[in-house]
Amino acid sequence: MEETIGVTEAAQIPQQRGEQLLDHAVRYAEERHWDVFPGTWLEAAGTREHCSCGDADCAAPGAHPARPDWATQATGSATAARRLWGKHPRASILLPTGRTFDALDVPESAGFLALARMERMELPLGPVTRTPDRRMLFFVLPGATPKVPELIRGLGWAPSSVDLVARGEGHYVAAPPTRVGGHGAVQWARRPTAANRWLPDAEELISPLAYACGREAVAARTRGV
Repeated sequence: MEETIGVTEAAQIPQQRGEQLLDHAVRYAEERHWDVFPGTWLEAAGTREHCSCGDADCAAPGAHPARPDWATQATGSATAARRLWGKHPRASILLPTGRTFDALDVPESAGFLALARMERMELPLGPVTRTPDRRMLFFVLPGATPKVPELIRGLGWAPSSVDLVARGEGHYVAAPPTRVGGHGAVQWARRPTAANRWLPDAEELISPLAYACGREAVAARTRGV
């Protein structure tokens, strides 16, 4: 069974160094054939950090596109990635969805519950990220976004009642070790390996994910949240 990073290990946030970011961006392009593009980055301001975009109320400081044409800037070339991060070595690493993968985005608590169930069921799994705002993203084959609402309905849930979002064309995800200001770094809950190069279809993962999200929604209503 492939190693899953536990909460304790994942909580150990690495320092985001320029060289480390460049190396990771190049590996994603070179080894996984993922398109990558540089986003904003964190800048020191006294004892605090702020987003390079200059917005004091930035919702994702240091981890969002730096320019509106980011979709055309994204590249799967390791050479181009070296050039881009050579210009902006502190830039976050962002991956466009809807190309080589889509991402199923769920709350962290539901994600860990579903992940444990998937492993017991020996379901095929791709890489999974864990974000500092307590979300988990499961990488699946592209094309998941239009299918997910109907798949959820087929399991007896209303799509609006469960916190499960598919990210596809026109969206992006932040890749480790990108840091989000004031929160920490994006981590791998399941790292990219040779064993998970072939991604599962959303249909293979939707049942345990929807079940875990639905269970969390019921618990939240019970608590009066």
